[in-house]
Amino acid sequence: MPSFDYSLDFKTIDFRSSPELYRIGKGEQGVLLVEPYKSEILPYWRFKTPEIAKNSSEKIYQLFLDYLEKDDFVGADMARKFLQMGYTRSRRYANHKGGRKYQSNPQKATTEAEQKLLRQQILPYQNDLIKAQSAEIFKEKWCQAKTNQKYLELKLKHQKMYEQRI
Repeated sequence: MPSFDYSLDFKTIDFRSSPELYRIGKGEQGVLLVEPYKSEILPYWRFKTPEIAKNSSEKIYQLFLDYLEKDDFVGADMARKFLQMGYTRSRRYANHKGGRKYQSNPQKATTEAEQKLLRQQILPYQNDLIKAQSAEIFKEKWCQAKTNQKYLELKLKHQKMYEQRI
């Protein structure tokens, strides 16, 4: 799969007007960069409690469906990424107090050896059942989104038109 293109000037690009510039990438890549979708979805993204996660995931899933209704693949994919991020972040907070997995951020390492060493320094594991419930709520909506037939059709169309893949 083509990589997400981080070299773009995200502050000036409107991806609704320029969907040809959007690359799906892997997982949640670009979720906090692609406008106007980030600004439309981010205000609803919350997972502190299961009730908050339920309301948030339902609202974001509705945005996902609204984007699909408009044949807006980029918007739908961004909503899918926010649902995925709701799952991964609440899972991270369920497993590690404060949401930090490592003592030091491995991404800030200057060498591969240093990065490998930092990835071995995992903070103590915990089991926060509240955050784990929030994670499951988001996971359900994320799975619905990523397997939605219209989403898959628009994804394939986007890849064929813009990513020269398949």
